Amino acid sequence: MLEHKLVAAGTHFEEIFGYSRAVRVGPWVAIAGCTAAAPEGPVGGADIVAQTTECLRRVQGALEDTGASLRDVIRTRFYVTDISALEAIGRVHLAFFGEVLPASTIVEVSALAHPALLVEVEADAVVDD
Repeated sequence: MLEHKLVAAGTHFEEIFGYSRAVRVGPWVAIAGCTAAAPEGPVGGADIVAQTTECLRRVQGALEDTGASLRDVIRTRFYVTDISALEAIGRVHLAFFGEVLPASTIVEVSALAHPALLVEVEADAVVDD
């Protein structure tokens, strides 16, 4: 049977919604949607580039907590409240994944979990031990 590892971020949403920040089953890793949420407001304020950078830092941390890394990522998904920021978000993605070039999707949504959040990022990875 494959080992099943759950990673928590300790957020309020995990408690009320019942999910894990990351799940690893064998070589497969799924990272739940990461935002720039913080108690005092989003990291980066209303700057979508700063929020995207924080999201990807959190993705990176969750990957590391499962024994994976950015180089293991095969897919990213972006949910944004303003698709006109596509190029700016893409530059941040390129900075994190320029050598990896995972499959990626970006879609505009009407809202995220809090009105001040501008972007949410998911990732999937496969670890080649």
